[in-house]
Amino acid sequence: MRTDQILTRLERVFARLDREPERPAHLQTPQMSRHRVVLLGSTLAFYLAIVVAVLTTSWLVRLDWQIMFFRPYEQWPQLHAFLDYLVVLGQRGPTAVMVAAWLGWRSWRQHTLRPLITLGVALLLLNITVGSVKLGLGRLGPHYATEIGSAELFAGGDIFPSGHTANAVVTWGILAYLASTGVTRRVLSVVSAVVSLSVGATTVYLGTHWVSDVLLGWSAGLLILLALPWFEPLIARTEAYVFDVRELLRRRAETGRMPAPVVSVLTPLLSAGGKWQLRSPAEAATAEEPVPQPVTTTAAAATTATAHSPTARPALR
Repeated sequence: MRTDQILTRLERVFARLDREPERPAHLQTPQMSRHRVVLLGSTLAFYLAIVVAVLTTSWLVRLDWQIMFFRPYEQWPQLHAFLDYLVVLGQRGPTAVMVAAWLGWRSWRQHTLRPLITLGVALLLLNITVGSVKLGLGRLGPHYATEIGSAELFAGGDIFPSGHTANAVVTWGILAYLASTGVTRRVLSVVSAVVSLSVGATTVYLGTHWVSDVLLGWSAGLLILLALPWFEPLIARTEAYVFDVRELLRRRAETGRMPAPVVSVLTPLLSAGGKWQLRSPAEAATAEEPVPQPVTTTAAAATTATAHSPTARPALR
């Protein structure tokens, strides 16, 4: 595909975003309702209970070791090949790309950046909250455990809570959070719950996580989804800021306050409805700063003689 074709398609995409949002009449931004607050509080209490149970080496740690010694991957080896692929649904890179592609299409259809910005905020919260707890507690996984019956904390590990599980909850749950209708939201909620539960159970089967890791990963991801309505004002301001900056760049380009090479690069991103003609940097520079033609000695002499001619003076008055 040639460069001009790519630029033309980019121009069409961004020109579509210039239109007013065409959201369905029934599309509503999720609010922090009393029901959601209760669920958030209950999930937070469960999260803290799991952390305390592991810190105190309670019955939950003993359950972790019992399942580890049971070795599910040896009990049902025929499932190993399939579950190796299923666990990819919890890896951050592939899932983020797939979900971002779908939400990018949603942004293009609805002429709004809210789906993509919401995904970005959710993933940022996921990295901060889950990553800080992982590094702070430093728990080792079952394959690297050193002392039977120990919680394996503060040993330089990074598996508590389970990142695969928390990522599955957030990346697939965000589709339900951004659903257009109530029916779609309920269906996607069930699908995301099944996927996240399957990914968490698969990590236990493969022996890469303790059961308590998965329980904490589920609650960590659910906490982020439940808290997202608190970040809706920030998401709205970010979307408005992005469009304001884009409008400012467009105005500066139209008034010639940016260098010609910059204008030629930004033209496909800033143009709306094909108002501008795409030009290469060389053509833009030539149009903005025409090269003066050299004046020959004969032409200069003729110009001087004409200026001093008596017949030319009335025309110069």
